[in-house]
Amino acid sequence: MYRERIHLYQELEQEFDSKVLAYVTSDRPNMSAQIASDVIDYFIDHLDTLGPCHKISLYLYTRGGDTSAARNIVNLLRMYCDELQVIVPHKAHSSGTIISLGANEIVMTKQATLGSIDPGLHTALNPKVDGEYLPVSVEAVKGYLEFAKKELDIKDEASLAGIFEKLTDFVHPLVLGEVYRSRAQIQMMTEKLLQNQVTDAEKIKKIIDFLCSESGSHDYTINRREAKDELGLNIRKPSAEQYRLIKEIYDDISEELHLGKPFSYADVNGAYAARRCLLESVAGGAHYYLTEGTVVRGKTPDGKIALQNRVTFDGWRHDAAAGNKELKVKEGEGEIIYESGSEYQT
Repeated sequence: MYRERIHLYQELEQEFDSKVLAYVTSDRPNMSAQIASDVIDYFIDHLDTLGPCHKISLYLYTRGGDTSAARNIVNLLRMYCDELQVIVPHKAHSSGTIISLGANEIVMTKQATLGSIDPGLHTALNPKVDGEYLPVSVEAVKGYLEFAKKELDIKDEASLAGIFEKLTDFVHPLVLGEVYRSRAQIQMMTEKLLQNQVTDAEKIKKIIDFLCSESGSHDYTINRREAKDELGLNIRKPSAEQYRLIKEIYDDISEELHLGKPFSYADVNGAYAARRCLLESVAGGAHYYLTEGTVVRGKTPDGKIALQNRVTFDGWRHDAAAGNKELKVKEGEGEIIYESGSEYQT
């Protein structure tokens, strides 16, 4: 829990001579979260509390999310410090990689990985399968067209037009237009962010080409050695003591968010509370995104067990009482106090 992590954050600040801010989005099955714009105001709260400083170390664990929010986070952090460092304990994929590219330096553990930055588009015009909208990958569209041209060796314009028309039967033309725009935008964004740690124009182009298309898959992961030696990013290997602190923080957060345990309503009987995001600092306390609800069990007319999930809260809360046994939560203009012991199931 946050109260137990405070001393670890303080020790990490001493090791890196910086102010540490931890941002984690859960990838717990059935109770995950992503980088999103709703976290920006809470970043501002923490940064205003920290105040302008020489160096900020962002402790980051995420599988990705909104690219615009990622860029906003980087730009905001850089307004409060001269030097930005990103610490990757395990995963900083997709938009997490974008944030990392905007730092002056990336600290990666042995198990840390970055990922490709091929954005997947989510719009109301996306194709729908079994009632759910499918994300449209920028590079998947490009791969489909290149497969026809290069692998199938189709070159005449009429055939290519027919292949494109077939694509538009499944993907709305406006989504395809957004795909092209997003690809150009992500390349421009990455080029600007990379200038904080790479100055050579050819190296920047090589990094962008690889992360945007040449990696081949959005699931492709990049370890510390590849990030440093092949891509040329400014990667730092933590010392033994730094690694110990980074690992202890990750293990504690992983236990709190139950990252390795899928969430199942069938395992809940009564009230539950699941934390899905964390944003923490020593001075600013802990903001966390929480989903609360109650699972009511009943039976259908044929005798089968039926579950009804009633969500009672879904949003951000704040724990500012580091040394207090009570958890103070801001709720509108008043304040609700929860005892640290709780009947809620996680």
